[in-house]
Amino acid sequence: MIFFSQDEQLEKLGNGILEATWVEFPSLDRNQIALTWIVYDPPVLVNTGGALTPDDFWTHKVRGFTYRGVERIYPASVVKLFYLVAVHEWLGKGMSQPSQELERAIKDMIVDSSNDATSLVIDVLTGTTSGPQLSPGPFETWKHQRNIINRYYQSLGWTEMETINVCQKTWGDGPYGRERAFYGEMLENRNMVTTNATARLLHSIVGGVAVSSGRSQIMMDLLKRSLNPDDLPQDVEEDQVTGFLGGGLPQEGQIWSKAGWTSQVRHDAAYIEIPNLRPYLLVVFTEGKENAKTQEILPFVSRLVAEAVGSLG
Repeated sequence: MIFFSQDEQLEKLGNGILEATWVEFPSLDRNQIALTWIVYDPPVLVNTGGALTPDDFWTHKVRGFTYRGVERIYPASVVKLFYLVAVHEWLGKGMSQPSQELERAIKDMIVDSSNDATSLVIDVLTGTTSGPQLSPGPFETWKHQRNIINRYYQSLGWTEMETINVCQKTWGDGPYGRERAFYGEMLENRNMVTTNATARLLHSIVGGVAVSSGRSQIMMDLLKRSLNPDDLPQDVEEDQVTGFLGGGLPQEGQIWSKAGWTSQVRHDAAYIEIPNLRPYLLVVFTEGKENAKTQEILPFVSRLVAEAVGSLG
């Protein structure tokens, strides 16, 4: 059972947003977008610094809308959200030891979306390293270790996590050696997540119940993005705001987000606060080479969702 209540009002608004998007972007097929949208009605129980216990938090149902929210999609760098929560779980339970270098890698993984930093985080999480191909026995042990992150998410007992795969590093040029073998001949072992799973994970962070209230706040601090163009980095190809959900928001808004993109996908997952509107959470995945190159789709959807939230009163 999904963590939110599907709501007739939001369904009507959400379907209208999708129809408008397909009209505006004819290249976007109906099976090339997935979306999960959660609205936080008063009293707002998120971004409170962990005021509620996990038991109390999960008893409060929120309402939402989803389109293809259970479809498994390659998440690109959005998967780093899953590694962020996992590494804080490991640190909180003493399964990994804190260090300045690990702290630097966690920050760069989320703030800059660094693949090199993510590689270190996964090495720490799994006790494995990349390298040449291994003989069958050691490779089986290595694969078992690399799946520890999947086992962690399975252990939470969340329906949304039953179909995800989050065991792979993120790459620029692609995997080599044992990493390529781990992908499978037809890349069948690639990372795959859903917008519903991503939304639930981000919901737990924003709610202050991911690992602990203190660690949730540390994660929130890393996910915070500025909407002021003057604050955005000028020396990178993608800044995780321009061309993503933050690109459709007014500057007075606030966003906590993690974007992901490749030549084939463009995704974003965000918690958003705009003055005088209800806070909301929005996860949008788009697929297709032409759509991935287009910086207008996600801001367009984001702007329409913000307008829809404004219509809720």
